[in-house]
Amino acid sequence: MNSTHNSKLSSNARALRRNMTKEERHLWYDFLKGLPIMVHRQKVIGYYIVDFYIAEVKTVIELDGSQHFENDGKTKDAQRDAYLSSLGITVLRYSNLDVMRNFEGVCQNILNHINKPSP
Repeated sequence: MNSTHNSKLSSNARALRRNMTKEERHLWYDFLKGLPIMVHRQKVIGYYIVDFYIAEVKTVIELDGSQHFENDGKTKDAQRDAYLSSLGITVLRYSNLDVMRNFEGVCQNILNHINKPSP
């Protein structure tokens, strides 16, 4: 899946795993880590580092801070999502606010996605 090995991206991913945002830590420790399938944190896919990746269901989970809602952020996210989609990967996006205010709803939405039957 990685079209090239980029050591800079790999070291950035390691740093991001060590320095997760509070919303990423909440979702990871209080939900994703306990799932019965493997979830990768800060996974390098191609030229991008995704917040969480579930290979078994080809799904990326992204938590978006305020910069993702500005024009530049929206454009970059659209390009990234198109690239991931071209690899057959579904992207689920949640705002940091969603995670903090509607944690159960976010978790249920993720479960609904990963438990739905394959087409």
